[in-house]
Amino acid sequence: MAKNGFLSFQCLSFILFLNTSLLWGATNEDREASLYCLHMGSLPEREYLPSSHHQSILEEVVEGSSAENILVRSYKRSFNGFAAKLTDHEIQKLAGMKGVVSVFPSRTLQLHTTRSWDFMGFNESITRRRTVESDLIVGVIDTGIWPESESFSDEGFGPAPKKWKGACDGGKNFTCNNAIDDEGHGSHTASTAAGNKVKDASFLGIGQGMARGGVPSARISAYRVCYPAGCEGEKILAAFDDAIDIITISLGDTSAVDLAHDVIAIGAFHAMTKGILTVNSAGNNGPKAGFTSSIAPWLMSVAASTTDRLFVDKVVLGNGKTIVGYSINAFTLKGKMFPLLYGKGVTNSSSCTEDYAKRCWCVVDSLVRGKIVLCDEFSGYHVAPEAGAAGSILKDNRLYNISLILPFPASTILKTSVIKDSDAPIVASFSSRGPNKYVPDILKPDISAPGVNILAAYSPLAPVSRDIEDERHVKYNIISGTSMACPHAAGVAAYVKSFHPDWSPSAIKSAIMTTAWPMNSSKNTQAEFAYGSGHINPVKAINPGLVYGAFKQDYINMLCSMGYDVDKLRTISGDNSTCSKGSEKTSPKDLNYPSMAAQVSSGESFTIKFPRTVTNIGLPNSTYKAGILQNSKISVNVVPEVLSFRSLNEKKSFIVTVTGKGLASGSIVSAALVWFDGSRIVRSPIVVHSQGLQNLNKFPN
Repeated sequence: MAKNGFLSFQCLSFILFLNTSLLWGATNEDREASLYCLHMGSLPEREYLPSSHHQSILEEVVEGSSAENILVRSYKRSFNGFAAKLTDHEIQKLAGMKGVVSVFPSRTLQLHTTRSWDFMGFNESITRRRTVESDLIVGVIDTGIWPESESFSDEGFGPAPKKWKGACDGGKNFTCNNAIDDEGHGSHTASTAAGNKVKDASFLGIGQGMARGGVPSARISAYRVCYPAGCEGEKILAAFDDAIDIITISLGDTSAVDLAHDVIAIGAFHAMTKGILTVNSAGNNGPKAGFTSSIAPWLMSVAASTTDRLFVDKVVLGNGKTIVGYSINAFTLKGKMFPLLYGKGVTNSSSCTEDYAKRCWCVVDSLVRGKIVLCDEFSGYHVAPEAGAAGSILKDNRLYNISLILPFPASTILKTSVIKDSDAPIVASFSSRGPNKYVPDILKPDISAPGVNILAAYSPLAPVSRDIEDERHVKYNIISGTSMACPHAAGVAAYVKSFHPDWSPSAIKSAIMTTAWPMNSSKNTQAEFAYGSGHINPVKAINPGLVYGAFKQDYINMLCSMGYDVDKLRTISGDNSTCSKGSEKTSPKDLNYPSMAAQVSSGESFTIKFPRTVTNIGLPNSTYKAGILQNSKISVNVVPEVLSFRSLNEKKSFIVTVTGKGLASGSIVSAALVWFDGSRIVRSPIVVHSQGLQNLNKFPN
């Protein structure tokens, strides 16, 4: 059983929301219909039967088919809506009905694919509130879970918390159709966030040690929304509808989309209104600028960074020279030397271009069998072994020149070893960067967390590699990705919530962001657009002193400042929200966010004001003084410079003014505001940029 069998999987087709709110779609061959979600808004206060209401609505618009047959799912916990298979004509009729906020098609998203906790100072001796922690439920929206893993054993756990309303099926009698994790991704992320302590865990002997989650006493609610073809939108919303306390979701689009079309943003908005923080991976499309897909300010976006445990592999050449690279290699060639060949020279030249040949994409089996093959790119790593090669070396053009290797006709590859990386943490090159493509005045990602070479639970049904002949199966695997960073941040969020159960999602997020370790901009491409507020610091996050709070109406005001019309606004809010008078004159940078960012036109002088309000959650009588980590290219001023509090939960406002004479095109200029009371440091990054995305915050119709 997986911690009381907290396995609530959603296996749905599409969704509809009603205003009392969203529709979207997969092919129905018989009716030439697609899967859509209808959004009708928040659930009404009065006694209400969503399924009956949704079916009655469908009966008014369906053509030649029973409404019961086309209704896929009714949403009834977080929001009011349903998913159904609809024709284009039916969609038009529904969209015009009173009370329907929006109708949109289901999108297919993609997964964003130990030492880490100790590296962050989050060791086993830290103070915990285990009783409170045990009442927390971490919702993992992913590929499911492997309930037989030791990481999910419910031994020693009491009954499920009373607030839990989901299904409790698990273990050997697990009956939910297609809910078992056969990808490995969901088990890995779930155990990272809240897995039990498991001694002597390793990947085939590599990285051996204690595997544990951030909140091992917490419960796990696992929702399977992802399959080999991707992660369907209506299933994602179904999981958001059911989840409780903290949500971790390591998936998303390949780049940002309009918030009104972003199923994760919509689901996270509804979760936020229920007091649930959503933690989302930033994406794996780095290091180019502007590709982070997680941009909504009401969720926490997480980048992936390294830890001080570095896995390396060595290639020993025939002349005794050793070359060090990076790999997770559990095989050993026992010191035997093999001929070393270049992919370009073992290819059928008549059917392969020179470029592809260098990448090893079309090697000839008879020429590489029993040899080690050197390839120009990582993308061809699996081709040579599948052709019978003893191994492959993937060249990194930044580090090696092929001439350094080729004169030596023999080589061997050693098993992976571990060394200490004194440069850590550094944001991984694959981790998606900002700036925020649609809301450039909101800094994204928000935080960086360990996401490189993370050891965690894995499904024994899942393949270990892409090699079709690789029949190895493991209980624990080492994987890298922002998918791995996201549950680290979710585990920390749950830890903070165990000390402050009444804190809002924005307060928890603020605490994590303002206590983060500053990171070195010279070692990280794109600086704050790579790591946000810095590297997550779990122990400090429970006592931040001050927090920046933002709630539903604040986000509504921000959307209005971006030019959202009523239809788009209600697509996200799910209710009858409207823009207040004057909101169009404000800016997203006015949102009470823990970081401060602004986009400016290159070459033009600027003056930017950031209004902010902090709430005292430290000591009743406390005084904080402002400090500015300045940058010579801008001037930063804070008014007032001193905040004096006389009670807990007291609020104080201030304005940060940033001026400059103009930035070169594509510039990023960083500073920081620090409030200090003698012991607590409350830090907010300040970023001014001219990244050339001025036209990308104009929303399509």
